[in-house]
Amino acid sequence: MKPQNLVIIMSDEHNPKVMGYAGHPDAGHPNAGHPIVQTPNLDQLARDGTSFASTYTTSPVCIPARAGFACGKYIHQIGYWDNADAYDGSIPSWHHALRDRGHEVVSIGKLHFKLPGEDHGFTEEQIPMHIIEGKGDLMGLIRSELPRRGGARKMAAMAGPGESTYTIYDRDICARAQVWLRERGRQEHDKPWVLFVSFVAPHFPLTAPPEHFYRYWNQELPMPKLYDPSSRSSHPYLDDYRNSFCYDDYFESPEDVKRALAGYYGLVSFLDEQIGKILSVLDDTGLSETTRVMYTSDHGDNLGTRGLWGKSTMYEETAAVPLILRGADIPAGRVVRTPASHVDCFPTILEATGESKAIAEYDLPGVSLFDLARGEKPDRVVLSEYHGMGSTVGAFAIRDGGFKYVYYAHPDYPSQLFDLDRDPEEIIDLAGDPAYAAALERCHGRLLALCDPDAVDARAKARQALLLEENGGREAVIARGDLGFTPAPGTAADFQ
Repeated sequence: MKPQNLVIIMSDEHNPKVMGYAGHPDAGHPNAGHPIVQTPNLDQLARDGTSFASTYTTSPVCIPARAGFACGKYIHQIGYWDNADAYDGSIPSWHHALRDRGHEVVSIGKLHFKLPGEDHGFTEEQIPMHIIEGKGDLMGLIRSELPRRGGARKMAAMAGPGESTYTIYDRDICARAQVWLRERGRQEHDKPWVLFVSFVAPHFPLTAPPEHFYRYWNQELPMPKLYDPSSRSSHPYLDDYRNSFCYDDYFESPEDVKRALAGYYGLVSFLDEQIGKILSVLDDTGLSETTRVMYTSDHGDNLGTRGLWGKSTMYEETAAVPLILRGADIPAGRVVRTPASHVDCFPTILEATGESKAIAEYDLPGVSLFDLARGEKPDRVVLSEYHGMGSTVGAFAIRDGGFKYVYYAHPDYPSQLFDLDRDPEEIIDLAGDPAYAAALERCHGRLLALCDPDAVDARAKARQALLLEENGGREAVIARGDLGFTPAPGTAADFQ
């Protein structure tokens, strides 16, 4: 494979079902796609490259997800458990691997690592967003008798047309990326460079620029799937999350829900607009001929389905992510159904930039996305796990072929089993169906082959108890307040 430059574009909280390119049935994409949301630039990127239709984050929440993406490993392997335990550069990342071999590796935008000034492996970090005070969301360290999150009201209260500190930040990220490509990207380099462009859209606040918001507000928008209280999924894990992140308590009418949907949809189109600007620069400068492109998101968003908002669950809306590759040696217009994971991105990035021989040094669980794009189907399962805010037990989801199996580290929290080939919307839990007992047993065995989930749960809680004590204990953390979302660089934190 010819080494080339690489632009990696990461968004934040992009539900993989909310985009246009998923809606190309002629390409065999398993998702029906969104009938309303317009993403012309992502659509074109998918037509020009390969989309991976069943890709999973290592954890459906920002900080662990980004640590897993950086290190190419599952959360139980690296120990960045939640939004108060951020990556600090102590475990090798693909950024370290490439920089140490002479590549220029630049980040622009959100990283959500621990502190500025740490060696995260980049040659340069422009306007990085890191966790506040090096501490992040301390309230998430509380894993029993969960507090009610005051910041939850922001989901409904801030939904609407306008500009937020996040959209302003994203515009700056996009502008800087264009400048870097035109000035630094066109210069001679001894080895291929990597530019990591990391946006915050469509992460809430659900404040979308008016031209994007009204595109959707002026339409009839269907209510989210299983939104009616009588049809919502019931499970103790979901009850924990709903009672702590009580987002839906603040949606008092269908109009409130519509405003939130229009805000999110508008932010997706706003994100697509920024991506289009970056892709246009690659075309205008001729860099498209020497540069591959990867697009993904750190995790998804429930977006009202089952009465849930935010992330933190193992449903496809949150644990699955979009993933597209475009460029040399990547088939155009191909859709890969074989389950993939963010752990696959580390070896792919090294292979794309000419460092395949170095992959073996890092003991990575992932496989090359180039191999998946060529049709290889490795005999493995992929894992997503959750140990953070709004949960009292660890949650572990694996994809084993068409099945998704979810295990909760508590005897009173029943496992779940979904056949995504027949039930892509995860309506029917098959775990209690005797006809699927063998599939349930096989999936549990494959999870145990990856990790001991109960032992992992105990490790995570021990670490969280230590951090909680170091920060003054339960009452001090609750008194600090609920941040809601990390402030953009240069803006003040708003604790609730």
